[in-house]
Amino acid sequence: MFENKTILVTGGTGSWGYELVRQLLTFKPKEIRILSRNESNQFTMKQEFDQNPALNFVIGDIKEKDILMQACQDVQYIFHLAALKHVPVCEDQPIEALKTNVLGTQNVIDAAVSSNVKRVIYISTDKASNPSNFYGLSKAMGEKLIIHANTLNTDTKFVCIRGGNVLGTNGSVIHVFNKQIQEKGKIGITDMEMTRFFLTLEDAIKLVFKATHESLGGEIFVMKMPTCKIIDLAKVLIDASKKQNVEVEILGIRPGEKIHELLLSEYESTMTITYDDEYFVILPPIIIPGLREHYSKYKPINLVNYNSSRDLMSQDEIREILKKGSFI
Repeated sequence: MFENKTILVTGGTGSWGYELVRQLLTFKPKEIRILSRNESNQFTMKQEFDQNPALNFVIGDIKEKDILMQACQDVQYIFHLAALKHVPVCEDQPIEALKTNVLGTQNVIDAAVSSNVKRVIYISTDKASNPSNFYGLSKAMGEKLIIHANTLNTDTKFVCIRGGNVLGTNGSVIHVFNKQIQEKGKIGITDMEMTRFFLTLEDAIKLVFKATHESLGGEIFVMKMPTCKIIDLAKVLIDASKKQNVEVEILGIRPGEKIHELLLSEYESTMTITYDDEYFVILPPIIIPGLREHYSKYKPINLVNYNSSRDLMSQDEIREILKKGSFI
């Protein structure tokens, strides 16, 4: 699918971008364009990929449509990763989150349509389901724009994937906890009952490729993923550190933060089917010709919602996942 193709990755110098580009290169694309704002991150990434001639780095911001228009020329696939993603930052600076996560996404749509891009894959988040903070709200708006783009008079197809917390990515709770253990001898927990969805970076990209390859346009692909209590994750990391007398401090929930995350809301569950055992597909409430007919052979899910408080991993299971990812 990607052989000899030109691919654009927005926000491609982050953790998702590294793994996505690494796997895309195995398919021998003609060119991978990586658009991001940070010059030093681009320089570092170029060195880490040994100056691979297939990689072309473009400094730019998705808030600037003219840059996107140039970057999209002769592109067949766009992976739209660029976003402001930290909950406290988006709460403190909602206008910037709006500009990047909503208006920037519309710019990607406009540029893709203008350049006759074959397919656009939008990377969303569990926080977009019944959002309680501005980050989740802005990503939910991005999802709506991407889904609606399939009703435009264009051959470009648009699809969303919705992930949970990816283990070990930039700003990951694993890195935060390990730093607190080593430097402070204590870990800050917002709430003892807090749970989260987790998936590995490899599984995250597997979800991206699944949606890229098998979607019709207008769906949201969701991977079934393990969940755990944050306090259990903290205990495993404390145990692995071998440090004695590490304290746990209760900080209280930050503005916009949930105790449990949702991958499917109660409303979305009424429009969701089970797909290939490992996945759910959320169908849109708007009419996109042929979409519901295509998925009519699949069973609707039997869930009121899909939240992170169910089927929690034990500490032993958490330990195995962290070992597998070389985090401990």
